[in-house]
Amino acid sequence: MSEPAAHPALDAARLHCRSLEEALGRFREHGLHRVADWGGRLADVLTGGGRLLAAGNGGSAAQAQHLTAELVGRYRQERRAYSALALHAETSSMTAIGNDYGFDHVYARQVTAHGRPGDILILLSTSGRSPNLIAAAVTARQAGLRVWALTGRGPNPLAEAAHEALCIDAGSTANVQETHLVAVHLLCECFDTAVSTPLTQRAILTHGSTS
Repeated sequence: MSEPAAHPALDAARLHCRSLEEALGRFREHGLHRVADWGGRLADVLTGGGRLLAAGNGGSAAQAQHLTAELVGRYRQERRAYSALALHAETSSMTAIGNDYGFDHVYARQVTAHGRPGDILILLSTSGRSPNLIAAAVTARQAGLRVWALTGRGPNPLAEAAHEALCIDAGSTANVQETHLVAVHLLCECFDTAVSTPLTQRAILTHGSTS
């Protein structure tokens, strides 16, 4: 009896799924606490009148915009709209700044324009090495914003430039981005849970009891 014919495409798909499952397992074990903490703190900032700025390049730009859309619109349940801007979606600003100052400054210049002390800047990068995101992190910190980074494996320059980072341990760019999407959805889930929690209880959950 002859051996069944090999299916390289099917084998590749199975390998991809297995690698993603492993990355998600590591994220579930090591990253959920950080995402839950970010969701609560983001709720504190946005319900207090602050703003979220988000940026990324390529697929990470799409995920940054996905996050801001969920906050301005809604994730699951009806609630008020919150202020969140995806900086790469400002195409005229992006192209003007890139033309006049260089691509490395397309986000930093917008952080200077839109960010205020106490706001949050979240930066998504599979490599953690994008110069324009690192420049944005440095500018944001100087302006008094809180900087969070979603990256691939650490350590990396963007994680080091941010106040806090969630570094995804995955073997491929695709698996990093797929896990980032899960993290974005869970951040929205935790945010919505936090904004529906009474303020006094949220303070205890976010900052810990002072008793």
